[in-house]
Amino acid sequence: MILSIETSTEVCSVALHENSKVLSYYELFTEKSHSSALTLLIKNVIENTQKKLSDLQGILLSQGPGSYTGLRVGTSVAKGLCYALDIPLFAVDTLLAMIHTAKQMMYLRDEVLFCPMIDARRDEVFTMLADSQLHILKPTEALILTQDSLAKELAEKTIVIFGDGADKAKRIISHSNLIFLKNIYPSAKAIGDLFFLQKAQQVDVAYFEPFYLKEVYTKVKIPSNS
Repeated sequence: MILSIETSTEVCSVALHENSKVLSYYELFTEKSHSSALTLLIKNVIENTQKKLSDLQGILLSQGPGSYTGLRVGTSVAKGLCYALDIPLFAVDTLLAMIHTAKQMMYLRDEVLFCPMIDARRDEVFTMLADSQLHILKPTEALILTQDSLAKELAEKTIVIFGDGADKAKRIISHSNLIFLKNIYPSAKAIGDLFFLQKAQQVDVAYFEPFYLKEVYTKVKIPSNS
């Protein structure tokens, strides 16, 4: 039995999978810290299935990119469970899991390309480009959107854009080969699906770090001389 944890955006979610079947799933939209929400959601999925934490065989984590704080909280909780239960930790690319979700909504359109976008502030997004078989055509990057973004690919293929950064793209990029999907965001259910599709990798609990992608800058307060 695998517990999946997703904290890369404002939608915090957890899922319990067994033999590729979803036993329980909970999600919560929170603009504040995921810390208390995540603990509650894990408690709910375990109690809902009348299972125990000791029944878990592994923890699966959405590795990013995404919110620095959210990813850090998810990683801390996941590592704590792995240490306490002596079970392995697995990680899945957050954007790839979003593509898996979008693909289920576009199942009749094998020829389209998928471009998830997670808001990275201002006109920047975390994104990648992949086909319907989850083959990555453009690796994950922090992209500053312009009118020419994806121009080469749009000249040849229809591209489906989704995620909480999609509204930025809709405002900046205009092309007849663009399709925008709403209400697609990272979810613990999707990363669990990818685990059973052999798209997850086992990571070292001690040394694993989320895929933050961008450096985090903090303001240093300089003391006054007065």
